[in-house]
Amino acid sequence: MTSPMAVLGTRERLLDAGIALFWEKGYANTSMSDLLGAAKANSGSFYHFFSSKEDLLLAVLDRYLALLHPAMLALAWAGVDDPIERIFALLARYRILILQTDCTYGCPIGRLALEIGPEQEEVHRQLAKNFDGWTAAVHGCLEQAADRLPADIDRERLSGFVLAVMEGGVMLSRSHRDVKPFDQAVAELRAYFNRLLELPKKTRRKTGGKS
Repeated sequence: MTSPMAVLGTRERLLDAGIALFWEKGYANTSMSDLLGAAKANSGSFYHFFSSKEDLLLAVLDRYLALLHPAMLALAWAGVDDPIERIFALLARYRILILQTDCTYGCPIGRLALEIGPEQEEVHRQLAKNFDGWTAAVHGCLEQAADRLPADIDRERLSGFVLAVMEGGVMLSRSHRDVKPFDQAVAELRAYFNRLLELPKKTRRKTGGKS
């Protein structure tokens, strides 16, 4: 009889294989034999846990969402208390990944979003949840810094803008094999934030003495 630990280990190995191979080779280019070989599992074990390769992909996306805080946010935000600086610390974490991979890094969620066909609607819903988890973290930072930002700023839209800067910068750096496009995108975002942070001060100066 298979022990519970052995069963758990097989599922975890299949998940780990999916995470690695879907990122390295892409979803379409990853075969069942690739997955089974990497996980050291047989097809019977695979279909015990997952009904299809797409079902495994959905589980991988669930894992990415669960790991967002411990694997990305917690590492990026360690020792950073200022909420605005936390946003840029998160972007700096991606810069590290770009440099560590000689500018071949691609955000796994972004890469899958581009590859997966529109007919795989459930997968795209899970991809959207991952993007939403990321922007929710940035939105939380913006909420904490609300008193430093213009009152009419749309913090939800701004958090989406930050995500677009990250995804676009990563993509351009991967294509150019150079971190410069990422750095330029982040620098422009920093300049925009600086203008936002200065705006309330200017407003107070204009209205000072009249209140």
